[in-house]
Amino acid sequence: MSRRASYLLPVALLVVAAPGRAGEFGTLKDEIAAARQALVTMVLHRDKRGPEQQKLVKDTADLVTSHLGKVKAPAEQAAAFKELKDTWSAFKATREKELVPAILEGDKAKYERIGAGIQKARLDRMYALLAQLDK
Repeated sequence: MSRRASYLLPVALLVVAAPGRAGEFGTLKDEIAAARQALVTMVLHRDKRGPEQQKLVKDTADLVTSHLGKVKAPAEQAAAFKELKDTWSAFKATREKELVPAILEGDKAKYERIGAGIQKARLDRMYALLAQLDK
């Protein structure tokens, strides 16, 4: 198995094999979890901060963005879906512009502050919105 494939396999398994989730919004939750895990791996393992992991971090986030662009929320859930999309956009922008650079620079204080602060709040909000939308 190629090195790249060995990195993508766990992400694919998270997305495909997650038990107990139904529908588009359950799939989105799994994809967000995979994107988060790719970033957490980068934080926890200094040897996983190279180009391959950086690409995985970007690709998993881009998958969520792409999926969000294709999903149609029920009309009665339009406001919640818009909030989900807006929250994801802010979450992804912070990852790309602040969090990943701080990780790559080894600025632990900064990436811990961002990750445990605004990003955690956004992630919690997205999970709550996904649970609401999946009903």
